[in-house]
Amino acid sequence: MINPGIMISDRYEIIDKVGSGGMADVYKAKCHRLNRYVAIKVLKQEYSSDAKFVAKFRAEAQSVAGLSHPNIVNVYDVGDDDGLYYIVMELVEGITLKKFIEKKGKLEVKEAIGIGIQIAQGMEAAHDNHIIHRDIKPQNIIISKEGKVKVTDFGIAKAATSNTITSNAMGSVHYISPEQARGGYSDEKSDIYSLGVTLYEMVLGKVPFEGESTVTVALAHIQEEAVPIEQLDPNIPHSLSRIVQKCMQKKPDMRYITAAELIVDLKHTLADPNGDFVVISSNDVDSSPTIMISDVELNDIKKEASKKEPSKVIMSDDDLKDEELPIDDDAIDPKLEKILKICSGVVAVIIIVVIILIIGKISGWWGGGKDKDADATPTPMATASAEPNSDTAADLIAVPSIVGHTLEEAEKMLEDINLRYELEPVEADEEANMVTKQLPEAGEEVEEFSTVTIYYSQGKSDITIPDLTNYTKESAMTKLEDLGLAVAGTQEDYSDTISEGMVCGTDPVVGSSVNPGTSVTIIISKGPKSEMVPVPNIVGKKESVALERLAAKGLGGNTSNVSYIYSDKYEKGIVAGQSIAAGTKVEVGTVIDYTVSLGAKDVATEPPETPEPTDDAAYVYVGSVTISGNPFDYEDETATIKLVLTQDGKKKTVWNGTLGYNDFPMKFDEIYGWSENNGTITVYKDDVATGNSYNVEFKKVKQ
Repeated sequence: MINPGIMISDRYEIIDKVGSGGMADVYKAKCHRLNRYVAIKVLKQEYSSDAKFVAKFRAEAQSVAGLSHPNIVNVYDVGDDDGLYYIVMELVEGITLKKFIEKKGKLEVKEAIGIGIQIAQGMEAAHDNHIIHRDIKPQNIIISKEGKVKVTDFGIAKAATSNTITSNAMGSVHYISPEQARGGYSDEKSDIYSLGVTLYEMVLGKVPFEGESTVTVALAHIQEEAVPIEQLDPNIPHSLSRIVQKCMQKKPDMRYITAAELIVDLKHTLADPNGDFVVISSNDVDSSPTIMISDVELNDIKKEASKKEPSKVIMSDDDLKDEELPIDDDAIDPKLEKILKICSGVVAVIIIVVIILIIGKISGWWGGGKDKDADATPTPMATASAEPNSDTAADLIAVPSIVGHTLEEAEKMLEDINLRYELEPVEADEEANMVTKQLPEAGEEVEEFSTVTIYYSQGKSDITIPDLTNYTKESAMTKLEDLGLAVAGTQEDYSDTISEGMVCGTDPVVGSSVNPGTSVTIIISKGPKSEMVPVPNIVGKKESVALERLAAKGLGGNTSNVSYIYSDKYEKGIVAGQSIAAGTKVEVGTVIDYTVSLGAKDVATEPPETPEPTDDAAYVYVGSVTISGNPFDYEDETATIKLVLTQDGKKKTVWNGTLGYNDFPMKFDEIYGWSENNGTITVYKDDVATGNSYNVEFKKVKQ
């Protein structure tokens, strides 16, 4: 039995258990030799005596121990201690991509592309070392607190050095490639198929194939065509839809041959979302014709479904939990996810404690219920700052006059004062690349990181310098050459926001109108100029602005563990506290905790016993609303639910109580308003807005 406090190999002190899979448990531990925290994957006792399992467990470590890449969970050590077989890995605290998708419903296109690029970069590093993951899926992708995407759980990966890989079609059936479902040979292109399914789910919030059983889903991967994502959501760019379509071709040879090729197209779609640059081989669009599976193959698959042997095709419903394989499904479940579940459901005991605390504060059991700003002081957060923070208007920036300046001068003027810009080329008599107009106009005051539209004269060359930030040097050169431009060479510059080695700019600057053959210098990031940077003041700022301020300094905001409080001092959505005081120097990459205001606490916490007074005391204004969207994620979840009415510029709580998953949908009658005007009901769960709002119509009723 492994308990907190025990030592493994006189080196690793167990701190806590953070996850469990089919054949191994994962623990957070401290390495006393190197004084750092790690994750240790320990083979379960029931398998330790099985030589086959032990050999497989060691092979997992050996296959990935040589990998070192920012988008892969690194393996540090492997060993055994008195019958305990373990692997020591990098500890990544964050949230799985699966949980992230569930939390957001579906991801924004640019967000999904960015995550897809990082997954593909991790895959590329593994493939370059002849390692195939074979189980790419959102459950095996972790998004760290810093926003770094890491591929984990190489539990079924093997070195692809020979053609001996045959029937290991393991992994979640919803993401499995057709060749894996058939139990055939799988290679790098199998991972690319699974990444295509993952991209599909990221932008649509659902997988391409559903079914009543795993057999049905697996056969769909073999025989059916996924509906193109742009047909299901017209807002999805054509180029991204084609990328996903190419990844999910039934024939491996018609997919991307390498992850590197996929990365180039994913980056291209950011610059040219509606472009038609994705090339699917000659058999395309009628590509991937429906593949009819023979009766013999179908019988073979169904036979495999009834077996318990872990090395066969995944087709047995009894062998699966949540549509996933039990074997090697030992993905790291970071302790951080326990914290993240506060937003979607936590252990009932904790909920009860929180409810008691809330009721206690409201009732004044501890003598603090009437202190308006008592809730506004986040205990661990630093609200003091060297910069003014009592009024957000104090940080407004006057937009400079950029009309008459060159495009390059205008971009620098805005960047220097933390304003963003978007470019609008126009036909004008002025010399090319001269600013002719700006919005907002010069002198107007805007918030930091607001966007200024630059209207500039477009030359007759029809060639515009594209935005190449975050491109690799090679892909940037290819992009410029494809446009008919020459690459003059590269130069390096420091950047707090662009990773070292990636493109952070060009000369001429992005948007410049140039002639064919013009030489362009590519600027490569050297990373942050200084390892120590001062923490900016984020108190009193909108949350989005606060995160931009931190990012501009090369710092991060802990968005996965935000604290929410009531405050009469700060409006809803405004940062009310930060964990490290402004002006303190910290290392680049440091993540700052912060607290966000929920606004002033409503005085009314229960439905009014009598109607609100009106101009005509003989009448009241009554409405009703049906909450159709279930604010809960799990059937056994309960929480404090509050309905807040906004009408005629006023706001009040009209219902407050404890409800559960099975209470919804639920109708709330006798909601009293101030007038016959329509109002809006916002749903709160444990004092946090769920994002669900409902329109309410009021009728004038005689008392």
